[in-house]
Amino acid sequence: MDIRPFGVEMWMNEFETKCELNLAETCVESITLGELFEMAGQHNSILNDLSAMKMTYGAIEGSDRLRDAISSLYEKQTRDNILTTHGTIGANSLVHQTLVARGDHVISVIPTYQQHYSIPESIGADIELLHLRPENAFLPDLDALRAMVRPDTRLIAINNPNNPTGALMDRAMLEQIVEIARSVDAWLLCDEVYRGTDQTGDGFTAAVADLYEKGISTAGMSKAYSLAGLRVGWIAGPKDMLHDVMIHRDYNTISVGQVDELLASFALENRDKILARAQRITRENLRIVEDWIENEPLISWVPPKSGTTALLKYDLPMSSRDLCITLLKEEGVMLTPGSAMDMEGWLRLGYTNPTADLKAGLAKFSGFLARHSSS
Repeated sequence: MDIRPFGVEMWMNEFETKCELNLAETCVESITLGELFEMAGQHNSILNDLSAMKMTYGAIEGSDRLRDAISSLYEKQTRDNILTTHGTIGANSLVHQTLVARGDHVISVIPTYQQHYSIPESIGADIELLHLRPENAFLPDLDALRAMVRPDTRLIAINNPNNPTGALMDRAMLEQIVEIARSVDAWLLCDEVYRGTDQTGDGFTAAVADLYEKGISTAGMSKAYSLAGLRVGWIAGPKDMLHDVMIHRDYNTISVGQVDELLASFALENRDKILARAQRITRENLRIVEDWIENEPLISWVPPKSGTTALLKYDLPMSSRDLCITLLKEEGVMLTPGSAMDMEGWLRLGYTNPTADLKAGLAKFSGFLARHSSS
């Protein structure tokens, strides 16, 4: 299999340990295990739980406890509609590998997480991209999508909330996309790893798995739950589809670690506390970014409605990669270049690391912009 290099991941791998202030991070500020135990009321019993755990592979499809906790995030899913994976990245990869074959017609939005177009492309699918544009608030043009689908369309891949734009499709728009997918009997995959971080309400928008008989939702513990180190994700969808996924999963996963699944269960069973923290951070920090952009003439954007990232349009005569490398060298501040996401001329800002880091990083970026606008 010949596959394109994963632009964002290569950038992160190269530079995230070399910066002073990381404004490229996409997770809500990670929590410690001690903080998790405190939120879950497990400080006195966790050692007993771990001591009694025999280090077998565990339940291959995921523990009943964890799958029950995950299913409670959805309106219509049960334990049997859930399969655990190594992160959302593992979930997405397995869905594409299971459903897509050479020659299949696949539609993906762009920008999005690169898996959703590069994996089908590597398999030999006929991949078609639906471009999300700032003039549409980075929401999909549904007339364009209707024109793209064909009787042989196999899969439509969307991302809600969207990475990197923070755009958010509401239930009504998702239901229209479902009808488009249903009209050609296509699978609809929605990467929902940022679900729970909406800027208003309870933070949750409808899940595609609950809206469509061929809808698939993927998510995990990394973003809203601040537990990327657990490497726990999942696929929610029809049982027959999960059975087919298991055939592929047996070749690369066997099972997710029992310790990781236990800790993920603690988190989801006490998610109200974790999500309240996440929403406080995402909402307060986004106000800081909004105020900063109002005073930066070289920066414009479409304000995010959800998620942990925003795309910034900049007005300087340099490529996004050159800008990011120069900013890193001169100020120690890390952003992600749009070129890593096939969005040249833009920068991705992750705004949910510690508030003090965000303020300091934005101040340094302001100095950089002022200096280079006059040079």
